Amino acid sequence: MFSYCADPDTLGTFRWFSCYLTNGVHWSFYLSFIKVLALLAVTAPVALAFGFAGAMAARSHVPPLGWLGKGYIAIVRGVPDIAFFLFFVIALDQGFEWMRHQVLCPDWTDPIRQGNDFLVCPQAKLPLGTAPEWVHETYGFFLAVITFSIVFGAFAANVLFGGMRAVPLAQLETAEAYGMTRRQTFWRILVPQMWVYALPGLSNLWMVLIKATPLLFLLGVEDIVYWARELGGTKTSKFTAYPHGDWRIWYFLFLLIFYLGMTRVSEIGLERLMRRLSHGQATAAGELLRKETTA
Repeated sequence: MFSYCADPDTLGTFRWFSCYLTNGVHWSFYLSFIKVLALLAVTAPVALAFGFAGAMAARSHVPPLGWLGKGYIAIVRGVPDIAFFLFFVIALDQGFEWMRHQVLCPDWTDPIRQGNDFLVCPQAKLPLGTAPEWVHETYGFFLAVITFSIVFGAFAANVLFGGMRAVPLAQLETAEAYGMTRRQTFWRILVPQMWVYALPGLSNLWMVLIKATPLLFLLGVEDIVYWARELGGTKTSKFTAYPHGDWRIWYFLFLLIFYLGMTRVSEIGLERLMRRLSHGQATAAGELLRKETTA
């Protein structure tokens, strides 16, 4: 904040806004954008890994493994996202605390479940009550990554499973005829060609993931929607130094521009990736690229 920001009532319009927009609380708002981008950067590959593992399990010839993969896909896709976020995070958090309780407090005699209360010893709480704020933020972010990854991993598994089944059977039979093992056929023939068929579905899933980031507030993470509501409101405990009217429409308009910009950048990147993956493939997109290069 600038040196002239000590008394906001004496400032002109330009200086007032320069102080208003550089206040420490606004820096928390700006930092929340980095949180959203970090969530996307971490969750996308983790969810893709969950999806790939789920797709491999679903197509497994071992019945228990196949049931596990298909059950994971069906159950998570069949539960509303908001219900899963509300229930799973609580269950995951309590599961971590229960395991810590068993290790750190073996002499504890009181029941952990007491009606609607879940009571563990103070040493088992996550995070500890004496932990700094950044530990609480990091723990909430960790729970968010796990929850988002499991939810979107199930959808990714369904897309990848369909992509694997879309690869022409003749390609796999030819590989086996040339003496490739099942493992070699999977990694050298099936997986490289699968991405061409799976990428359109994964692209849609990426767009849905971007739109789902406001669900962070359900996990206790102060995200961009939380701060837009707090800073734009007329009465807020977060920002009392610079009173103003109801400016939420401007904050949410800024979020609209941000999400539209993210969507447009994603469309450009995914289109380039699709062209690269389609090169040399026996698909409609690959044939179009071949004609463009030979024209």
